[in-house]
Order: sequence, then structure tokens, then C-alpha cells
Amino acid sequence: MVSSSSFNELASLQTNLTELINRLPTHEQGELIQQALVTIIRMAEGEVDRLDWKIVTASLQDMERAFKAFYPYRHVRKISMFGSARIQPDSVEYQMAAEFARRITEQGFMVITGAGGGIMQAGNEGAGVGQSFGLNIHLPFEQGANPFIQGDPKLVYFKYFFTRKLVFLKESDALALFPGGFGTQDEAFESLTLSQTGKSAPVPLVLIDRPGGDYWRSWAEYIDKQLLQRGLISPEDPSLYTITDDLDLACEAIASFYRVFHSSRYVGSLLIIRLKSELMDKDIEKLNEEFSDIVVKGRIERSKTLPQEAPDETIDLPRLALYFNQRDLGRLYQLIAAINRLGLPSPNTEHPEQK
Repeated sequence: MVSSSSFNELASLQTNLTELINRLPTHEQGELIQQALVTIIRMAEGEVDRLDWKIVTASLQDMERAFKAFYPYRHVRKISMFGSARIQPDSVEYQMAAEFARRITEQGFMVITGAGGGIMQAGNEGAGVGQSFGLNIHLPFEQGANPFIQGDPKLVYFKYFFTRKLVFLKESDALALFPGGFGTQDEAFESLTLSQTGKSAPVPLVLIDRPGGDYWRSWAEYIDKQLLQRGLISPEDPSLYTITDDLDLACEAIASFYRVFHSSRYVGSLLIIRLKSELMDKDIEKLNEEFSDIVVKGRIERSKTLPQEAPDETIDLPRLALYFNQRDLGRLYQLIAAINRLGLPSPNTEHPEQK
């Protein structure tokens, strides 16, 4: 027998669904919402266990909370900071992480951390509540929200690691990693894997150590000996990351990445690179001379905004287009670096933190 409260909930759901379906033809994202609803209907008609439905429901709730928290800040670039939760506030690494967060937010960026202790706490402390997010997850140990983000509306709680990681990578315009344990190494390698395979948009990845420290240098020696020398990665893949023990260089690596480069996307097999300022003809010619090896046909050329890109808030930005081989991502990062060196300064390039 259905309780009266359950009956009322079902009636309310039916009303809401009817209203939503009636709005789909004019809704800006109507086609995608329809696809999501159709997927849920297909699942409901199939053989799906109770545990599977709990995973689907909790995952959607995780993403709902995160999307709502981030939406008001969608036009500001954000830096995700990773590192050990066990690093103490009196350590050099903690102080460097707090100082890095302070400097990067002074440039206009925002900071995202895992909301826990150690490096995460340092990031929230240095950035300040107004400029930082916390993506928290409940663990049996180590993971209460730190006092610098506790109670803030930009603190988001997650049930699952995979939805938390999805939001980290979706919202990040750069990644800064300090020394840490398995979790930090996991974030480093997953970010590199997504960059190397083109499954994430190009973003700067900066590995920061204490002055004279060898945490990331030793890591890089392992990469060189066990991966690069064995031919398991490409010679250009180390271009995907920057290792430094200098905060000035760390901040510059992020800001310079967005000096002229704005963002990129694919239209079919055509890679569109959006720029903050036009490149001169001679500079485009230089790019073609230097990067012809990653163009499978044609040349690197200027492009107008294509119809498939609309509606898009970058519609007025200048563009380059190329048929990238979608394999040599290290070379693509080198291409972006070259664009940032060649581009002329303009009012747009003075604010790398703005999307």
C-alpha cells in the first residue's frame, strides 16, 4: 500500500516532469536534457539492481551540488591544489602552499582543494574563503573539512571519489601538486593520462617542491628511466608538466599558459584554438614551419567562428584551426607555448584568470 506522503511525492514528480517536457523544445539545453531522461527511462525498463540505482542517484546528487556551487564563478579560472593531508602547518611545504595560493588569488585566479588538512588546508588558508572552494569526501580518517573552508557555501560534499575527481578536473584550469602520498600520485598520473590522451582540455600542470627538494625530481627521474627511455611515452610528453621549487616560476607557468591561448575544442576532426589576440601572418607561418609534423592535412590557419560552436561565449575571439593528429599531445602543449610567446600583448592578455 502506498503511503499518502509517497503518493504526494509521485504526484509532484509527475507535475514537474510534465512541465519540464513541455519546456524542452525552447530550453537552451533541451536536447541534452532529453537524452538524459531517455537514458534513465531505458535503465528503468531494463534489469538494474537496487545498488546500481543507489549509485546513479548518489552520483547525480554529487554533481548537482557541485554544479550549483561552481556556476556563479564559471568565468573565473581556477587552480586545483593537491598534496598530502599529513603535512603539518609548521613545515616548509605547508607554508609554500599557502603562499602559492595567496599569490595566485592575487592574480585573480581561484583555488580548489580537497577541503582536508595539510596542503589542502594551506591552499584554503592562503586563498581565503572568498577565493577558494573545498571538495570534501567522507573518509574513516584524515578528511574533516579544514577550518578555513568549513561552513562556506563553496564547500561541496561528495559520496564518491569518482564524482569528486570528475568535478576537480572539469573545473580546473590548472593543477598545482605539492609532495603527497598515493592520492597525490594518483592525481598526478590521472591528470597526465587525460592530457596525454586528449581526454581533457589542455591545462598547465605544475609540480612544486620545497627549495632544493627532490620529491618531484626523483619522480621525474623515474619517468625518464622507466617510461621515456623504454619508449613507453613520447619524448615530448614531459612538456605536459613543469617541475619547480620556485613559486615565482610556478605562478608564471600558469599565467603564461593563458597569456594568448584561451581555450580549445574540436569541431569534428578540426581542432579550434581560441586566442585572446590575433597572431601576425609571419607568426602563423612560423607555427606551420615548426609544427607541420602534428598536422595531418592542410595547414594551421585563421578561422572564423564555426556554426557548430554557437551558442558560445567565445564567439568574438580570434581562432586558429588545424587538423591535429590527436596523438602528439606533448607537441600540442609546445604549440600552445609557442603561441603564447609569439602573440602580441593586448588588454585581453592582461587578465589570464578570466575565461
